Amino acid sequence: MTRSTTLIPVSPIRFIGEIPSVHVIENRLQMFLRTLRALKQDNNLTAVKLNPHKIPNWRELIEKPDRLKIERRALRYLELLGNESGMAHLNSDAKAKLAPLRGGLPVSRIETEHEADEIAAALHSEMPWMARATEEVWHGLRASAREGLPGLRFHPLVLVGPPGIGKSHWARRLAHHLAVPTTTLEATGEPGSFALVGTQKGWGSASPGKLVQTVLSEQHAGPLVIIDEVEKAGEVTSTKGSRHTLTDALLPLLERMTAQAWECPYFQIRFDMSWVNWVMTANSRNGLPSPLQSRCVVLDLHGLTPDQLRDFAEIEGKRRNLPDPALGALMDIFDCGAIRSSELSLRTVSRMLDRAQTLANRPPLN
Repeated sequence: MTRSTTLIPVSPIRFIGEIPSVHVIENRLQMFLRTLRALKQDNNLTAVKLNPHKIPNWRELIEKPDRLKIERRALRYLELLGNESGMAHLNSDAKAKLAPLRGGLPVSRIETEHEADEIAAALHSEMPWMARATEEVWHGLRASAREGLPGLRFHPLVLVGPPGIGKSHWARRLAHHLAVPTTTLEATGEPGSFALVGTQKGWGSASPGKLVQTVLSEQHAGPLVIIDEVEKAGEVTSTKGSRHTLTDALLPLLERMTAQAWECPYFQIRFDMSWVNWVMTANSRNGLPSPLQSRCVVLDLHGLTPDQLRDFAEIEGKRRNLPDPALGALMDIFDCGAIRSSELSLRTVSRMLDRAQTLANRPPLN
């Protein structure tokens, strides 16, 4: 699935091209100075323009003070070039990683409100019990089209509900319909702030975070970031006593104004992250920081009924192109009550679908 895109400048850094070495610059300046002095000695030296190296006393035209002055000017010239690019503090490996930013990156765009309606309708048909979340995104997409924005936006979401109702699956299906890349962060499995935004150079494991890595690897400035179990995110304290939390890392990224000039801790350059969209999941409001709730739309979702799970299994089975006998056998499991309602969840149904798909595609034994 493809959508219209707009190319936007992601960072103010400038790619100047192949910057010459100090040695090359010094040779150019020395050549210019020798030629200039040779012409001053004899204006009729036509050989200067054809082959300056044939000038008598070529090397003696520049003395040691001249070479020192040329060296200082060459270094200063390189320093000015580096400052102009905004990457003077980066080594060659880091500059190579930023190469995808040359010329800007695309963001997906919603051109008409009708296009937004189609996306919402498709998502709702797959997971109707997520109607509140789908409706919130739908309003954001319609507003993006109505206002003629270069990209698509909706308010950051926190989906609160019991495990197994498909919060993360809904987010991934949303990204599919929007035709944007995704990155997923397990808030409980790793130091959330470092995993998301990266760490400064000087830390033992310094690296860019998943957000920047996704933008660079996918070459897209508007991915969808999914953060699971955000209410359980812990904190990291450095040896110097500084405290780092996932909420602290998220707050400037959730505000459009600050996200436009967000600075990556690893590269120490600014990125426009205002086109990134966010879906976070939680099992309970307990543990959700107030600053995070104030910047997001928090939606309370309910558990699934057996009928809703059956409908999901049927819709998903058809999307996976399960053969009719396999899909019918799966429906019979629901209809005959072979599985108790207490054992059912979206994860259970997904595993059943995976098993049915594997069996349906298995080659027959001779």
